[in-house]
Amino acid sequence: MSSFATLKSPPAPRSHWLWGNPEVLADPLAFMRKMASDYGGIVSLRLLTHTAWMVTDPAAIESVLIRQADKYRKHFAVRLLPIALGNGLLTSEGDFYSRQRRLAQPAFQRSQVSQYYSTFVSATQRMLDTWQVGESRDILQEMHTLTLGTASKTLFGVDAEFQSECVRAALRVGQAEFVRRLLTIFHFPIWVPTRSNRRLRRATRDLDDIIYGFIRQRRASGEQRGDLLSILLHARDGVDQTGMTDKQLRDECLTIFLAGQETTALAMSWCWWLLAEHPHVADRIYAEVDTVFNGQIPTMEGLTRLQETEHALLEAMRLYPPIHVIGREPLVDTEIAGFHCPRGTTLLMPAWAVHRNERYFKNPDAFLPERWRDGFEKQLPKCAYFPFSAGPRICLGTHFAMLQMKLVIAMIAQRFQFTLAPGQKVTPNVQITLQPSPGVPAIVRSRQSIHNSDFRGSLAHSSTE
Repeated sequence: MSSFATLKSPPAPRSHWLWGNPEVLADPLAFMRKMASDYGGIVSLRLLTHTAWMVTDPAAIESVLIRQADKYRKHFAVRLLPIALGNGLLTSEGDFYSRQRRLAQPAFQRSQVSQYYSTFVSATQRMLDTWQVGESRDILQEMHTLTLGTASKTLFGVDAEFQSECVRAALRVGQAEFVRRLLTIFHFPIWVPTRSNRRLRRATRDLDDIIYGFIRQRRASGEQRGDLLSILLHARDGVDQTGMTDKQLRDECLTIFLAGQETTALAMSWCWWLLAEHPHVADRIYAEVDTVFNGQIPTMEGLTRLQETEHALLEAMRLYPPIHVIGREPLVDTEIAGFHCPRGTTLLMPAWAVHRNERYFKNPDAFLPERWRDGFEKQLPKCAYFPFSAGPRICLGTHFAMLQMKLVIAMIAQRFQFTLAPGQKVTPNVQITLQPSPGVPAIVRSRQSIHNSDFRGSLAHSSTE
């Protein structure tokens, strides 16, 4: 490695002496792509008092997230999240993070996730039975309600669908406050009773009521159900044999509960919007689902054969990654792609810009699920595609999410198809996650290739294989 004194700083666009590069706020997605195109894999930006490097070179991203991951921590914006999420897997660092991840890992092993399958099936079936042909449904809201219900059932063993609006409202407050604090030069400590602080504290109390309620019920019952909460309640550290306090349980449960269901719902919503926009691709999925399952409840073995469905999901997450930017800070001065990166520099790695780089994806703005055929992902440079992050902090629930998404897409495709509401435009809205705005309003249409009554009747005889 070169001495830091001989290393240059990355290129930077012209900026205002006070505001820096405020144009990022007008259209952040377009701005990120322009910076990547004009300045290459690393560019230095400034917004008010914050200086950040935007990193879009896959090799540099691999260095940060994988090869030298121990030299970095979450960036300053994520450290705002403990106000609501506490010190869970999303926000914790170092040895404590490693300990908590070890304790939670068994709940997401493939053998454990397979036990959740019947819950995924029954919850999706209940949702579909409420749909009527010809009515308008917001697919985003439907997916949020579904993933909230399955997360509460599979992770905590309770039915929280009736609390979905409370959770969604709290999420909206949390996202808005996160973005506001990120872009504000000065903000009052959370204990100061400003209007925004009161809103955030009220949302946090609402979420606490739900999560602590789950914990109290399970401690009182003493049941061992094999779900996440049971595993965490009974988990013991291999070194000192200590378990988690209620506060640690709350932080981990809330992190997984909110982060997991939110991103899964977004990925499925973007996928259905794209399929409605591209009916020829949807037709391939309908044909595949009909061929593999012939109107029967999808099985886990059958899901492995849904290649067209998986490719559509991969492509949807390429175009609209729910986590569109990942941030890190170096703990020590280091070198990235030949540039001197001082300790504490904010590094932003936008999946949005990397996933739409024509160097790695031909015709990058087109929805082309077929590009994922023939092992395309293995041909990409590492970290040219990272919808679930990468390295030691890769999403713990990746398999959980992919299993549920493929199943839900398949079950919907067996019975229904969608056309977009007339005149409705859907655009990406940048929050902590990438939201379709104003949702995904669609008209529910019937599929004619199967007998719906036969499908519903087979539920009682479904196999989880």
